[in-house]
Amino acid sequence: MNDKLKYIKEDETIDDLQLKNLNLIQKKDGFKFGIDAVLLSDFACIKKKHKVMDLCTGTGIIPFLIYGKYEPESVCGLEIQEDMVDMAKRSVKLNLLEGKVSFLNEDLKNIEFLKKLEKFDVVTVNPPYKLNNAGIINPNDKLAIARHEILCNLEDVISASRVLLKDNGRLFMIHRPERLADIFTLMRKYKIEPKRVKMIHPKMGKAPNIVLVEGQRDGGSYLKWEAPLYVYDDNGKYTKEIDSIYWRA
Repeated sequence: MNDKLKYIKEDETIDDLQLKNLNLIQKKDGFKFGIDAVLLSDFACIKKKHKVMDLCTGTGIIPFLIYGKYEPESVCGLEIQEDMVDMAKRSVKLNLLEGKVSFLNEDLKNIEFLKKLEKFDVVTVNPPYKLNNAGIINPNDKLAIARHEILCNLEDVISASRVLLKDNGRLFMIHRPERLADIFTLMRKYKIEPKRVKMIHPKMGKAPNIVLVEGQRDGGSYLKWEAPLYVYDDNGKYTKEIDSIYWRA
């Protein structure tokens, strides 16, 4: 572990992803990845020949989980916050993944920049969930940026995905069920056809609080609604399905 400490700053920590010895550098008191990233990386259908782009990547949790799980040809993460990208790039060196996982410090609303990039087989995104219309929010607050549509909104994310995807490429998104109508409407506006939906419930008998959506660039009209996933059982423990997703089963 001491050898790994050369990659981090005083206010940072190294977290073991418990997947193929991969680690992630994060702020000790900053935004930490949660179950959303794990669920999205499990939901995405990725092959070894694929090139993957992760939008709103933060410190890079989804690219590292995707590489650990699928070992695609390459995974790139795009993030507007420079300090997040700095941590992600150091995580690449820490994990000896140069040439396999990379990160770009750029605004996904910069469409001209996106058009200059190669096209991707898969785009994944865990975007800010909350509408930026409630209360006073500090635009420099890292947690607020991660949770509220301050620097980008849902339409920005889907518009960027349209530009980045190859013909028939796939978009995998995690969001909140109350935004599902917006997600479907915007996907169709940008000709990304919704193909698969999975609802995540805290436990049996509770309403879903997370939704996973797959879309296909220029895909035909056919929507598959998958069986729901429950996070906790009646005893407050992770269900077998969640244990499997977390590689514990």
